[in-house]
Amino acid sequence: MRRFYTLIIILMISSMACGLFATATPQPTSTSLPPVAVDTQSPAETAPTKPAATPSPAASQPPVTESAATPTQEEPTKTPYPTSVLDAALTSEINLIQSQVIEERQLQSKYPVPVVLLSPDELRQIQVNDYQTDYSDEEAADDIYELSIVGLIDPDFDLRSFMVNLLSEQIAGFYDPEVSEMFVVQGQGFEGPERVTYSHEYTHVLQDQNYDLRHGLNYNDDACEVDTERCAGVQALVEGDATLSEIAWFQNYATRTDLQQYIDYVNSLKSPIYDSAPAFLKDDFVFPYNQGLTFVQAIHDQGGWTAIDAVYHNPPVSTEQILHPSLYPSDTPIKVDLTDIASALGEGWREVTRNQMGEWYTYLILARGADANARLNDNAAQGAAAGWGGDEYLVLRNDTANATAFVMKTVWDTTHDASEFSAALQQYANTRFRVKASQEGDTLAWNYKAGYSSLYFSGDTTVWIVAPDSATAQTISGQALP
Repeated sequence: MRRFYTLIIILMISSMACGLFATATPQPTSTSLPPVAVDTQSPAETAPTKPAATPSPAASQPPVTESAATPTQEEPTKTPYPTSVLDAALTSEINLIQSQVIEERQLQSKYPVPVVLLSPDELRQIQVNDYQTDYSDEEAADDIYELSIVGLIDPDFDLRSFMVNLLSEQIAGFYDPEVSEMFVVQGQGFEGPERVTYSHEYTHVLQDQNYDLRHGLNYNDDACEVDTERCAGVQALVEGDATLSEIAWFQNYATRTDLQQYIDYVNSLKSPIYDSAPAFLKDDFVFPYNQGLTFVQAIHDQGGWTAIDAVYHNPPVSTEQILHPSLYPSDTPIKVDLTDIASALGEGWREVTRNQMGEWYTYLILARGADANARLNDNAAQGAAAGWGGDEYLVLRNDTANATAFVMKTVWDTTHDASEFSAALQQYANTRFRVKASQEGDTLAWNYKAGYSSLYFSGDTTVWIVAPDSATAQTISGQALP
């Protein structure tokens, strides 16, 4: 399942806006730092019509004072975005925010990072180019098979187009560790919302320079594709940290003008694409900011920024640890292995995905499915997903037969946790499949118009199967059951 790992900040989320005004943060230190040298640049005057990796002519503007030479770094995997020089006033303002973030977050800058101010249209073009390059039609189709078989979206949902539009609508800025550049959307100028965004995104710069996001934390596309649960934990740490840093900057350094401009921005913002998103995606999109902030705040309460820095040397490995900070770092996922079921199903079947669902997505399946009538209330879904110990799931596909199958084997912390999940899934499935479960021994079954589903429950283990027919489900259960 493709989770979305761009380092971004979403200004429209009301919970984050409330956090800027309400969350308790450390007081600023009294030490005064000099302005930080930064290689600040701006985009060409017109939006690029070619992919971002293709250089375009830069607009002519007065140069700013050159920064110190950048230390030798790993070669970027894509070409940096071509930009032009910012004016001196904006350079000075950015330097000041950087020094304030360094002082507040207590991480030092290792080298200057280019800052790229973009219009919304320019950012959209970059997002479209990057997304179309990184996310093929085939990958999107596989994700639709996966998300639809677990009930999170309808099978005919155009995920690829929707995500391009959603990301370009919601992104207020992002730091790209592949090219070590920071992108900030510029509206009417570098005002309150842009300044808040910059404080958040510059925290990502400091994280990357001190802990190496892509390699030190193994937070990159390849690694995250095969271990989405671990990467969701890392992303929540990274974004929760940046959000707490942003809140600290706002409360300690923002001006009254910043405050009013931010309030005006939030009050005037319209987000029709986000508002129309599938229910699970709305929650998943903000998970690293909201739940990540709660996790990081809990760590900060124990020992300040020093305690947060220590987490980067032993980052969270599951969404369970994010949702329950008291379980970090001791409660690690139980390893669960499923066999090569595609081979057992025979010719034409392929393995689309082998991954971990985790507590968070288990909750989303129960509470945020595409069928609103089948959704459990939050308390019931949270209770059913809590106690997750570890899992592995497979999505299997027979393209010739136009058939998809799914199996998830979960080991729970206790037999009570397994029983609670089984009862919740039965309630959910009875409504989703529009037929009440039949029971034979340790297995519940739903034989419905479009397919067949079963749930095995014994001791601390559950195995949930969704298949096109009972024969396919029986073959899968023969391979997956203990």
